[in-house]
Amino acid sequence: MSNPEQEQQHPGRIMSREIREQPETLRRLLATGASRIQDVARQVAARGPRFVLLTARGSSDNAALYAKYLLEIRLGLPCGLASMSTTTAYGARPDLRDVLVITVSQSGGSPDLVASTKAAREAGAITVAVTNNPDSPLAAVSEHHIDIMAGPEKALPATKTYTASLLALYLFVEGLRGADGSTAAAALPDLAAGLLARHDEVRTLASRYRFAERMVITSRGYGYPTAKEVALKLMETSYIPALAYSGADLLHGPLAMVDNISPVVAVVTDGQGGLALQPVLDRLRDRGADLMVVGPEARVAEASAGFVLPTTGVTEDVQPVLEILPLQLLAYEVAVARGQNPDAPRALVKVTETR
Repeated sequence: MSNPEQEQQHPGRIMSREIREQPETLRRLLATGASRIQDVARQVAARGPRFVLLTARGSSDNAALYAKYLLEIRLGLPCGLASMSTTTAYGARPDLRDVLVITVSQSGGSPDLVASTKAAREAGAITVAVTNNPDSPLAAVSEHHIDIMAGPEKALPATKTYTASLLALYLFVEGLRGADGSTAAAALPDLAAGLLARHDEVRTLASRYRFAERMVITSRGYGYPTAKEVALKLMETSYIPALAYSGADLLHGPLAMVDNISPVVAVVTDGQGGLALQPVLDRLRDRGADLMVVGPEARVAEASAGFVLPTTGVTEDVQPVLEILPLQLLAYEVAVARGQNPDAPRALVKVTETR
């Protein structure tokens, strides 16, 4: 049981505990939530959506981007990331008949998410809310709700709600195509536990970035949402300017700022995304970048530093659930090394009420 006094005395204790809870969170979602997700997926699939809009903010936006890759690759459905201000600020009311609108939110309480989802449903959309709070305003205005079942999350940086959102979205997309995603995801809880047991490896890596003035995070394909999420985690916990780029976009200009004192973290999936990133890794090494790779052993061996991920038997589309775990630990360790409290980053609140 957690001790509030100890958590106050040891900055980052809450975030650390919630990171460690992730294997059990994933296990619970697979055991008790998968069938409900399958049921929602069947109901949505029966209505034959022709397009998907994904709506989210913050870490949930990165989870939504992951869903975009899944939907476009696995189902061939065109997808877009919604611009909520077109509805909430400008009053636009597009025709959303036969459009699936998926809104991802940990709390389900941000007014702009609620308002835009309500407007989408009124405009004819099929609305699905993916939240950690089945009693939230967002769940109430949506036609369907998926509970990610992560339990209370008290640290401001999202950790277990992020990975639970990824798994829930994966199960939902597989359900849309008439498949049972539980089989491919069954190994994730045990693999996650194994990764988190290697905390000391991450602590050693974190010492490289204690005094970093900026960092660049890159990936391609399914790994790109992970790159964006770790950049967010570093910025909100350590206040390091962390810039996330698709490997392709990095070559279109930003590569010029990379030199031998600019740390670069590359998230390399074992699959087509990793193959597409290889030319970028080659260019980074040519520039003498301080390159850390999180990915398969062969790619880590070619870098300045790295963390090897288990990929045998893990399909590329579920690897993001594992990829983020050592990078959450990295953000935590860098923040603590820099004297920050990752549980309560300055100027932030848990439920951000944008409009």
